[in-house]
Amino acid sequence: MTETHTVRRLVAMLIASISLIAPGRAAAEQFPRWEAGIGASVLRFSDYRGSDEFRSYLFPLPYFVYRGERIKVDRESIRGQFFKTDRVELDVSINGTVPLKSKDNTARQGMPDIDATLEIGPSLNTNLWRSDDRRINLILKLPIRGVIASDFRHFENIGWVSHPQISWDVKNFNNTGWHLGMLVGPTYQSAGYNRYLYGVAPQFATANRPAYEARAGYGGANIIGGISKRFGRTWFAGFAKYDRLSGAAFADSPLVRKRSYATFGVALTYIFTDSKTLVEADD
Repeated sequence: MTETHTVRRLVAMLIASISLIAPGRAAAEQFPRWEAGIGASVLRFSDYRGSDEFRSYLFPLPYFVYRGERIKVDRESIRGQFFKTDRVELDVSINGTVPLKSKDNTARQGMPDIDATLEIGPSLNTNLWRSDDRRINLILKLPIRGVIASDFRHFENIGWVSHPQISWDVKNFNNTGWHLGMLVGPTYQSAGYNRYLYGVAPQFATANRPAYEARAGYGGANIIGGISKRFGRTWFAGFAKYDRLSGAAFADSPLVRKRSYATFGVALTYIFTDSKTLVEADD
């Protein structure tokens, strides 16, 4: 793997993984308007959803939080808040996936590489229930994101994805300072997105990899559990994710070699500077 490709992969890994290691949000308290730090993350991911090949990574993890009135940058996402009430919030949702050199994956050898993707779009979030002390929240998240694939030289619109989820967040579990979170939900993907990842054009077909035309539809389901805690200026987080592709619209693709599997990661960050101005925030 070239040095340039390694850098691209680490950048995309950050986009793809940062939402999985973020703590939940609960009652508003006083926090610095912004904080900055640096740390490291260890991740174990499949090459792509449905691949039977996995890789582990250790890479630097920048930490930056900005708590503005409309624009918020946190460990979960970059969010532009268009609308918010006590129960409903409309904001911008961002996600992504990592690039892959097809020569490094048995199922895809001889096929075009998979570029890193950036997903961005609106998300309507509704608080279904919260405890009286606002430490426990049950939230319905309805994001839909357009997807751009890029090798950092060329850009291609490959469709859209949607990940409806039920989010369960617990702040300061049992007064220990630990934050717990869980996300559960299905995935739906456009035909263009599925063709990009799971389609096999006739010129790339082999005896063991027949041509395949992917279609839009259900993309499987997953469950993600996360924990985090702040120790002074040090922040620790970890997550585990179980992905199941049985019944997915592309499950019969010859590129899908594994229909259920788990991934995980941990992160440790040191916060070295922050704002002297305090603001109310759901952290």
